[in-house]
Amino acid sequence: MTKKAIVFGVLLCSMLFAGCDSGTQPPTEPAKKTNEFETGRFALQKLIPTARLWSPDAQPIQLQSTPTSDSNGQDGKSANWRAIFGSASRQKSEPFLWSGMADSRHVDHGVEDTFNPGNRSTQTWDLNFLKTDTDKAFEVAQQHGGKQVTEKDPKTQVTYLLQWNAQSNQLVWHVMYGSNDKLTVLVDATTGAYLRKE
Repeated sequence: MTKKAIVFGVLLCSMLFAGCDSGTQPPTEPAKKTNEFETGRFALQKLIPTARLWSPDAQPIQLQSTPTSDSNGQDGKSANWRAIFGSASRQKSEPFLWSGMADSRHVDHGVEDTFNPGNRSTQTWDLNFLKTDTDKAFEVAQQHGGKQVTEKDPKTQVTYLLQWNAQSNQLVWHVMYGSNDKLTVLVDATTGAYLRKE
């Protein structure tokens, strides 16, 4: 047997043995989906493209979080945010919902309603006014009575409502503690300054 034949035989045997090891890994499980909790500004950015498809001139009227059993909102985040947008050209408003829940992560919309651009109670506002997000609004609220509420009951749900205050000409976060509104702290959404308690 020649050297070439021996080398060839060794290579062939090693290839056959290597082929015997299936090398199959156990099938990996798909990554488990988890709930996504985000700040109000993040959720609003997710909702704007859908609202602009509905109407190119859509502007927000209000944004509100909805508490869940998985998050008490004490970090300024929620898995469910609902915004109402108004369109001056169509004279219509429509609600849009962002959900970060693992089983229903999506952007959805509700039913159109009439909208009067001149109505001060449903005034739209420019996105450039929103400079302070919910995590910072929560920090401010904690310094003005919120800390006492959450220390007394660490499970207190905190919800957020953002809307334009026509009287003071300000975009305002309402940081609301508890389902019965134990405390509501108003924070300027542009400057981040504490305004008052309700």
